[in-house]
Amino acid sequence: MCPLYIAGLIGPGDRKSVQPMAERLPGDEAWLIGEQRASGEKKYYLANLPAATDLRTLAATIKARWICEQAHQQLKEELGLDHFEGRSWQGLHRHALMTMIAYAFLQHRRLAHAGRKKKNQRTSASANHARHTSRHRRSHPSAAVSAVPILPKANS
Repeated sequence: MCPLYIAGLIGPGDRKSVQPMAERLPGDEAWLIGEQRASGEKKYYLANLPAATDLRTLAATIKARWICEQAHQQLKEELGLDHFEGRSWQGLHRHALMTMIAYAFLQHRRLAHAGRKKKNQRTSASANHARHTSRHRRSHPSAAVSAVPILPKANS
């Protein structure tokens, strides 16, 4: 079951009573977004997106935040982003850069592997469908040759 989202625009009203909110958010209005999950858990978010923003965009923004938090957690747990013990700003930047490069490489590998898996499922399904619908052999032998050469599998 998908979470239920509800959103409404709120304004600062009397600026003296809500001075902290007026200082943090640019503009006069902000979105207050409520999320109720299937487990019954309720969460609330405050966003300063334009007033014309639809609910679907607000929900996508919340989900994008979750994706960023997951990526940061993976950087810390899997690649050691939080293991830096140096004393220089330059060293911290180099360490962060190297962990992000490693993360990008691993994410590329994960997505490529997932893409191959989906592609193999699609081609096997379409091959089975083609096998059952057509009983004719190809008339020309070059019609069966692939236009793109198949790369050998890398040993990793």
